[in-house]
Amino acid sequence: MEIGKKIKNLRLKKGLTQEELGERTDLSKGYISQLERDLSSPSIETFFHILEVLGCSPKDFFDEVEREQKVVYGEEEQTEYKDEEKGYQIQWLVPESNEKEMEPVKIVLQKNGEFKRFEPSLAETFGYVLCGRVIVQLGSRTYFAKAGEAIYFHSSDEHQIINDFDGPSELILTVTNSYL
Repeated sequence: MEIGKKIKNLRLKKGLTQEELGERTDLSKGYISQLERDLSSPSIETFFHILEVLGCSPKDFFDEVEREQKVVYGEEEQTEYKDEEKGYQIQWLVPESNEKEMEPVKIVLQKNGEFKRFEPSLAETFGYVLCGRVIVQLGSRTYFAKAGEAIYFHSSDEHQIINDFDGPSELILTVTNSYL
């Protein structure tokens, strides 16, 4: 078993640098580097402290069975919501994506439809217009995107997406969850 490699993978999944892990465990960046390259072995106490900081139990760490990650999601796993009044339909493409780092959705805006207005947050938004044309209102600025164009913005201002087409517009949006 490559203990160092597993520690490194856990650290990367947590989004920590070697220096950050070292700070949280009172260890040096150099020592973390040595551990990850299996050039040094931690004491049991140090090892358990590293696992605690990385949010992993010793049992899970030593469980040799690799859990297969879910990669493909079928239509039957997707959920949708329709707002007739505002003229949009949203389809969550990945179940429980609101609990993950990104939340991918497909939005269909009917003629004159508008997606709800969002308050400023720490999230980032990426979108790709599949068909039609949309208006992106970001604070006091207005942007236009048509089929085949991508949008990307930091959600630090109030924002909203509105259909600007004489028919339905469709887009894929991926939003980072701002609590991270």
